[in-house]
Amino acid sequence: MVVSEDLSQDDVDRLFRALADATRRDIVTRVMASGQSVSSLAERYAMSFAAVQKHVAVLERAHLVRKQRNGREQIVHGDVDAVRAATRLLEGFERIWRQRVDRMDDILATDEPSARGRDRQKE
Repeated sequence: MVVSEDLSQDDVDRLFRALADATRRDIVTRVMASGQSVSSLAERYAMSFAAVQKHVAVLERAHLVRKQRNGREQIVHGDVDAVRAATRLLEGFERIWRQRVDRMDDILATDEPSARGRDRQKE
């Protein structure tokens, strides 16, 4: 099933799993500003280098970041297009919910006059 023109259901699942973790969200924020090596990222967290590598791998599978080899180091860069696709997906969900709220408002607005009329008849 295709969720949007940009993302399949599997893509969406990987995206939200990747963003479900605070460390991974922080990594995405850091590498969007500028590319950073995995080792410099690892210095910022109270976890092993291997643990940070695993977080980066999850982000890479979700296409939120990409790695580029620079000598012996792996430089992690944020993928702006992937973040834009995620934003479009969330905006689509927002539209759906806003439309539902608008429909509920319409239903409540049409029910209000008849409810007022019943209240007047009771008096």
